[in-house]
Amino acid sequence: MAVDRNDKAPTAPDTIDVMTKVLTSWLGNTAAIAVAAWLFAGISIGNAAGDVSRQFLTLVVVAAVFTVVNLVVGPIVKTLSLPFIIVTLGLALLVINALLLLLTEWVTDKLDVAFGVTGFWVAVGGAIVISLVNGGLRLFFDRD
Repeated sequence: MAVDRNDKAPTAPDTIDVMTKVLTSWLGNTAAIAVAAWLFAGISIGNAAGDVSRQFLTLVVVAAVFTVVNLVVGPIVKTLSLPFIIVTLGLALLVINALLLLLTEWVTDKLDVAFGVTGFWVAVGGAIVISLVNGGLRLFFDRD
């Protein structure tokens, strides 16, 4: 009697699905951080005198760190802050996302990557832009 391999019980997400999600998140964050840096003078990527290829490489590294921070730290902080998020009708998410952007700046500074956010309010603005750009990209490219 032959066993049909397609009749397996549901399991954890496939590795390819997870990697695809991480990769698309990384690419989306790359575009979103580039837009935020373009809109806000207080968000800097690379050195002002650096060439374009070096700035692009810095942008890709910053986006990778931001993606990891959002995938690892983000859910923990958002879960622990759920009561505040509910009480503030979601406005606390702006603060959390700004703090995650500032955490990304701190991590990249420790990695000697030239990325800077000049203050909290710039981080709030950057977090808003990053969320809007990622939402727009998901709207156009989400396959589900």
